[in-house]
Amino acid sequence: MSSSTQSAGKLAVVIMAAGKGTRLKSNRPKVLHEIGGLPLLAHVIKAAATQVAPPAIFAVIGHQADRVRKAVEATGIGFVEQTEQRGTGHAIQCAAPSIKDFEHIIVLSGDAPLIQPATLERLFAFHIAQSAAMTILTARPENPFGYGRIVHPAADSPEVSAIVEQKALTPEQESIGEINSGIYVFRTAPLLAHLGKLDANNANREVILTDMAAHLRAAGDRVVSVEVPEASEILGANTIAELVSLDATLRAATTSKLMAEGVTILKPETCLIDASVEVAPDTIIEPFVQLLGQTRVGSECRIRSYSTLENAIVGDRVTIRQSSVLTDCTIGEEAIIGPFSHIRPASNIGPRAHVGNFVETKKTTLGEGAKANHLAYLGDATVGAKTKVGAG
Repeated sequence: MSSSTQSAGKLAVVIMAAGKGTRLKSNRPKVLHEIGGLPLLAHVIKAAATQVAPPAIFAVIGHQADRVRKAVEATGIGFVEQTEQRGTGHAIQCAAPSIKDFEHIIVLSGDAPLIQPATLERLFAFHIAQSAAMTILTARPENPFGYGRIVHPAADSPEVSAIVEQKALTPEQESIGEINSGIYVFRTAPLLAHLGKLDANNANREVILTDMAAHLRAAGDRVVSVEVPEASEILGANTIAELVSLDATLRAATTSKLMAEGVTILKPETCLIDASVEVAPDTIIEPFVQLLGQTRVGSECRIRSYSTLENAIVGDRVTIRQSSVLTDCTIGEEAIIGPFSHIRPASNIGPRAHVGNFVETKKTTLGEGAKANHLAYLGDATVGAKTKVGAG
């Protein structure tokens, strides 16, 4: 939990995760579509957990609620069920009993997975400094079409005089580039005091949380905004093309981070590396490698082209030769794997062991320095140190 969050009092996070995502043309709940190897919702929960402990994070679920709950329940967050999806304002109405004892709440979108913890920290600090009832995170994307626009009483004022939805924009307002991200901080008491005033009498014909700004201003409460540094942080995924674009953005950030930490990735645009993967410095990753899930790779390794590692734990100075597949396994230091090796789940390859051409292992422990260099299957086996296994 951040220091500013602790000093400011009780804070909860509510994540909007009830939507179906019709435009994705998929039977899967929108927030369970994946980028970077994790569901959209899991990325948002991860960001939220940097601000508060998971019991103070609530996901509002609706479409295929049981499926969404099961996918992320291990995070320890709470759930609020919105059985009828009538808009974001209605979602907060459903969550009211869960948030009533918190002083402030942050509202996040379950389909905006690129939001950064530092941005949430800055947003909340600004909210506290401004003594606001509602603080809106805004952005200036290249194309603001389709988003609600933020209207200020003056160009240099953080005060928000109106949020105007796309359908209601006047010709003059269409030139406004600052948009509503759908991410907010509220002081809980005024929010709950006016929550019953929200109705579906708006351009969207839904009970939308955006309308709370007008009710708070009418009551004399402050509504302010702060702009996100990178507009990409607030982007959601309404189509498969947008989903793929978000995935590319996240993976590019992952490879850039690894390279900044001392990992050499040759032609990083060809590699598929999940956001949860860890790689130690001085390892070299060749083109067309996939590192997936909870894979951990030690230092001074070389992973050659077309190899795929999923939930693999790899020691230091390991060589994984071309076109090898490693899944749910452990590889000891200085081992040599491949080419064309298949290391299946529950395999434990010891230090300095060799697993070579077209060798497959499953639930097998290969002792230190042992060798199975070609054309062999080792299943449910324990092979002693320095043993040599022949073909077949």
